[in-house]
Amino acid sequence: MTVAPSEALTPSEYIVHHLGHFANGHQVKIVDFSIINIDTIFWSLFAGVLGSLLMYMAARKATAGVPGRFQAFVEMVVEMVDDQAKGIVHGDRSFIAPLALTVFVWVALMNSLDFLPVDMFSSFFKFVGLDSVISHHRVVPTADLNGTMGIALGVLVLMLYYSFKIKGVGGFLHELVAAPFGIWLAPANLLLNLIEFAAKTVSLAMRLFGNMYAGELLFLLIALLGSTATAFGFVGHVIAGSIWAIFHILIVLLQAFIFMMLTLVYIGQAHESH
Repeated sequence: MTVAPSEALTPSEYIVHHLGHFANGHQVKIVDFSIINIDTIFWSLFAGVLGSLLMYMAARKATAGVPGRFQAFVEMVVEMVDDQAKGIVHGDRSFIAPLALTVFVWVALMNSLDFLPVDMFSSFFKFVGLDSVISHHRVVPTADLNGTMGIALGVLVLMLYYSFKIKGVGGFLHELVAAPFGIWLAPANLLLNLIEFAAKTVSLAMRLFGNMYAGELLFLLIALLGSTATAFGFVGHVIAGSIWAIFHILIVLLQAFIFMMLTLVYIGQAHESH
């Protein structure tokens, strides 16, 4: 969702301002673990707590009779996720299916924050006099590579955990050096498997980040269109913003579904031997 920029900034300054994070410092290096994006952490926790409350409310109000709309929707989502887990993971799914549901709901809610007006929080902070303290603020955690990489690293930990759990320490280490070319090419096998784990993690994070970042940037461009003092700019802003917001609903849900499916696929692969 978009609103016209309220301050007299150039288009480039406006975009740069809205793509900045509320952090404990300014990041100048590609990797700097001393920098913490506070807004990403806050909204990630907010979406997680909100998702937990929604699932708790659905479970608490569940009835054996005719379900209401909310219960029917939640049951549909749970059944969809459980069916996908059954088809991908062969083994004990008592933890994996709820994990997949958590991932889907959490990522979907974080993505959905992109529908908030792009100038809402900057205008609010200026109204309450906090604009000098919180000069930059981004709402969508999945449009921050740090956020998506953190989730992807969690999936990597689960992949390694289930690889050791299902195959045993010896079995998994043997697989790392023996598959796919045989034990005689152990160095090449080990390098290839390490690259595979790294590629899965990075691609999982980059896919979600790239789609949500592009969506956020397009909302900013539409907001700039509305700032032009012409009838075409206003009409174009309303039409383009409405069309993109409707289309973005599909992207928000689709990216959450893809992230959940890839999580299941990677964990399912950890249950299988080469």
